[in-house]
This record gives sequence, C-alpha cells and structure tokens, in this order.
Amino acid sequence: MGIENPIHLLFIAAVALIVLGPRRLPELARSLGRGIREFREAMSDGSVAGAPHTPTPSAPVAPAEAVVVEPPPEPAPPPRVDPGEPVRSGDAPDRRPL
Repeated sequence: MGIENPIHLLFIAAVALIVLGPRRLPELARSLGRGIREFREAMSDGSVAGAPHTPTPSAPVAPAEAVVVEPPPEPAPPPRVDPGEPVRSGDAPDRRPL
C-alpha cells in the first residue's frame, strides 16, 4: 500500500509527464540527480551545506583594521492595551448587540 507499488509509480510518472511536459521532465530528472549526488558527497565529507569554505592561507595575512560597529538601537516597547477593552482583529465579525 506504499509508494513502492508499481501502479503508484506509473501514476506519478504519468501525472509528472502531463504537468511538466516531455521537454522539462529530463531537465528536472537531471537536476534531481545532481542534487542527490551533491547530498551524498556532502554526507560522506561531513561538511555542512551552505557553510562557507575557508581555505588556509599559504602566506601570513596582515591583520585588518579594527572596525567599530555600533549596536542596533533598542526596539520600542510594545503599546499597552487596556485589559477592559477587547482587542478585535480586522477580519473578526462584529459581535456587538444591535
């Protein structure tokens, strides 16, 4: 009853062919294969995807100038709401008596 049933796989392939068309389907399969290959290589390397690669420098590098970064300003406190007054959302129906 799972996805490994050949009838299910044929049905998925037919829907993919109808939706994507015969021109884009091979391109999609190629990119999917490349993605799986890159994933396997990354898993075997133990590297993290998206992590910047930092090569080791062969010559000593001069230290960069000190850059002073100002901290971002503190955010304003949230507005206070009177607990006696109900807060209504914009899409809530009006429930007041007529």
